[in-house]
Amino acid sequence: MNRNVLRTRLCDLLDIEYPIMQAGMAECAGAELAAAVSEAGGLGFIGAMRMSPDELDAEIRKVKRLTSKPFGVDSLVPLGTVKTATEEELRALVPDEAADYAADLGRRLGIPVPLDARLGKKGGMAWMAAVTSKQVEVIYDNKVPVFAAGLGSPAFMVPEAHAHGTKVIGVVGNVRQARREAEGKVDILVAQGHEAGGHTGYIATLPLVPQVVDAVDPIPVVAAGGIADGRGLVAALALGASGVWCGTAFVATHEAHFDQCYKDQVLAATEKDTRVTRVLTGKTARLVNNKLLETWEQEGGPQLPFPLQLLVSTELLGIMHDSGKTEYCFTPAGQISGVITELRSARQVVEDMVAQAVRILEEGLPSRIKLAA
Repeated sequence: MNRNVLRTRLCDLLDIEYPIMQAGMAECAGAELAAAVSEAGGLGFIGAMRMSPDELDAEIRKVKRLTSKPFGVDSLVPLGTVKTATEEELRALVPDEAADYAADLGRRLGIPVPLDARLGKKGGMAWMAAVTSKQVEVIYDNKVPVFAAGLGSPAFMVPEAHAHGTKVIGVVGNVRQARREAEGKVDILVAQGHEAGGHTGYIATLPLVPQVVDAVDPIPVVAAGGIADGRGLVAALALGASGVWCGTAFVATHEAHFDQCYKDQVLAATEKDTRVTRVLTGKTARLVNNKLLETWEQEGGPQLPFPLQLLVSTELLGIMHDSGKTEYCFTPAGQISGVITELRSARQVVEDMVAQAVRILEEGLPSRIKLAA
């Protein structure tokens, strides 16, 4: 048996060697990480959430210089968000009490928030729905092979995407969402369990994946949440998935656009050291736990709708980063963090996962498991 045992219909659909995809993870995944994963035989993604159209265009061009293999762009298309025409209108919707609470909590934890700061009113990430449509234009202009919506439904763009030769991936957390995306003719569905880092739902990976597989067949389903090695890949295939979508495993890589302090948090985390919270974006996301998150939750601090919460939290994040208070930063990571104990290259992550999966498939059940005669 050789490595081709891992070739699934996902590989055929995306023209990749192994059924391994790297999640976008916002700014963590730039051109270097995406290209490295693709060069290793998987499918790498640019995390475009925080990128302007011009920045995304430059990053796509950079990936194309680094690899000739397929890659994708991952961004957000959330429904039911606060809609405004301008950034100024968006910032005006941040309640004064929310801006003041975040600033006060930061000061209480020793973060040097200026006394006159009203967080989110001037700084922070001003994401607006109009950004995605402009990003999509850049994706089409650059003939990007794959687009993935890490949050929200990309069904609206399927006909035009297909006309431009771009395949569309939806990420879902329950069967109802999966059926809706299937009706929208997406090419691939990622069934992401509660264990996953970043934006996540409430159903665990093990029960979610087979139910989504059954609900949307023959659309290929990719498993996400709690997968970081070959054991997880084989388990996903056994559940009926055509591959895996991994985020946390690629955070702790040399190519990831995270400062070393954030990578160290993931490397040091155990399965108990993350929590699901709305403090970062206003939507449920799993982060490495810290005193700031705990205090915000315990005090019932403001949790605004997306993207207003993002304005407040990311301005505070910027101050924490610049002042070296990284122990309080918002670090997305999944419950599988306890398996990840060393910093590796993205290629090594892919190759280790493949080698372990092939070994399991070649050797069959562990010797400690005996089948009745």
